[in-house]
Amino acid sequence: MRRAIQLSERGKPAEAFPLMATAARAGIVDAEYRVARCYLEGSGVPPSRTEGARWLLRAASHGNADAQALLAALYLTGLVAEDADGQSAGSEQLFKPDCPSKPNFAAAFDFASKGAEAGSSTAQAILGFILTSGPKSMRDADAAHRWYEKSASAGCAEGCLGFALSLARRGKRENRVRIAEEVRRAADAGLPTATYLLAVLTEHGLGVTRDMAAAAQLYQAAAEKGLPSAQFRLGLALIDGALVDQDVAAGEAWMRRAALAGNIEAAHLLGNHYAKTQRPDFAEAANWYRRAAEAGHQAAARALASLYLTGNGVAQDVEEGARWLRASANGGNQEAQIDLANLVLAGAGEPDDSASVAGWFEAAASSGDLIAAFNLGLCFANGLGVRQDEGQAAQWLRRAAEGVPDGQYMYARLLQDGRGVAADPSQARVWFARAANAGMLDAQVALAEMLLNGRGGRREPKVAMQLFEQAADEGHAGAMFALGALHSAGLGLPVDQMTAQKWYAAAAGRGHGQAQLMLGRYLLQGLAGERDAVAARLWLERAAAHGISEAADELAEFASG
Repeated sequence: MRRAIQLSERGKPAEAFPLMATAARAGIVDAEYRVARCYLEGSGVPPSRTEGARWLLRAASHGNADAQALLAALYLTGLVAEDADGQSAGSEQLFKPDCPSKPNFAAAFDFASKGAEAGSSTAQAILGFILTSGPKSMRDADAAHRWYEKSASAGCAEGCLGFALSLARRGKRENRVRIAEEVRRAADAGLPTATYLLAVLTEHGLGVTRDMAAAAQLYQAAAEKGLPSAQFRLGLALIDGALVDQDVAAGEAWMRRAALAGNIEAAHLLGNHYAKTQRPDFAEAANWYRRAAEAGHQAAARALASLYLTGNGVAQDVEEGARWLRASANGGNQEAQIDLANLVLAGAGEPDDSASVAGWFEAAASSGDLIAAFNLGLCFANGLGVRQDEGQAAQWLRRAAEGVPDGQYMYARLLQDGRGVAADPSQARVWFARAANAGMLDAQVALAEMLLNGRGGRREPKVAMQLFEQAADEGHAGAMFALGALHSAGLGLPVDQMTAQKWYAAAAGRGHGQAQLMLGRYLLQGLAGERDAVAARLWLERAAAHGISEAADELAEFASG
């Protein structure tokens, strides 16, 4: 064994291994452990976790604390292969591919306990981890704290880090300096996670002096060691210039490395970057959104769904869009739930979506979510996932109306029409006014019509005109049509056919069927002084396509004339 150690130290592992194996077969425990390490590291022999585990078991059973600690770590990460009898597989498995299995916490606990009692600081740290993060039946925070403290006192980097985290979980402010000291010891020993956590403490001044430049250096040190969370934070700092001078290109490079290493938040932010720049690259955005979405990022799944629904960067596919919306919504993303509900209301999605949508909204609405109450009201109004019930729709929309402009508008419509509640024009007018004051154009137009006709209160034609004009200026086709009708008939205004035709044309251009009919008539008859039979026929045809029978009749007369 001594000769094997000498050869190994001279960089001749292939010559050292046969001698070490001879010593191990002779029962020298330290040799058994070293042979195991050779197999695990591929030093002087083809690597094999299976054969490495077999030799570790021999060394551990003979009381080698280092072997017990390493074996505990392998069981903890699912890297020990077992046969049906629960024994480590034999050497006939030497050249078969290694396939990680599920963690074996029971075996890990057994070997970690033995190694910890024998004085292995590494085993003590592993035992602390199992007692902290293992199955609930194994957890014991106080025992974990004691083992972490023993490991840390022996200078084990993992023990220092575990002890620091255990102190942090106790939530005492007076422990902050001690926490930072233990994290620094682990970082000084080269543990990337500790370096990252020390950067976080330094950035926020927790237990150490706040120092942005030092924090940036620590993030970079951890990032260069391949820690995805550090790569993400460093990339973010370079992009927004929060810790160091802004360098967007370098920040994107680090963000990309983090995303490729599995940091899903980095992948999501890269997707946002490509989708929301001045010159969007939706195809690239879709690639990053998909990477994050497949790993369970809800916002990324919703963003990817949006790309499929609109056909940006990917082939338009409503079913695929609905699938990603469903994944995001099932994960609890309320915005995705609303999007999926709207998709289902439009006739897309799957049969089971309706019941899911109603269930999501009912749970959230019952807990006081006003937006969910609004959407649940729509579900009852349309029979989406529940039995259609206008009374229930009115109750939920009334609740939503306390803070949601769309809810105020919809509830006012029910009061106006007497659906689900007793008709009450005066209250409808109040709720339309609240929604209109919140900037909702449909509510402004509905309120203007009530003020113009004196429904639910006294007539206020001047205010009605102001509301129509405000909504028209914002592009509301119905308001434009109303202004055309008012100027045409002289209702409270001087008759002005040229202005009437201008508003009809504006509304017709936005697809308003009745406005298209009126514009066709104006151009055909020259009511505003301009005749254009060709344009008139075009607008009448468009109005007829909306199902307006008068337009079809006038087209027939036009053709026969």
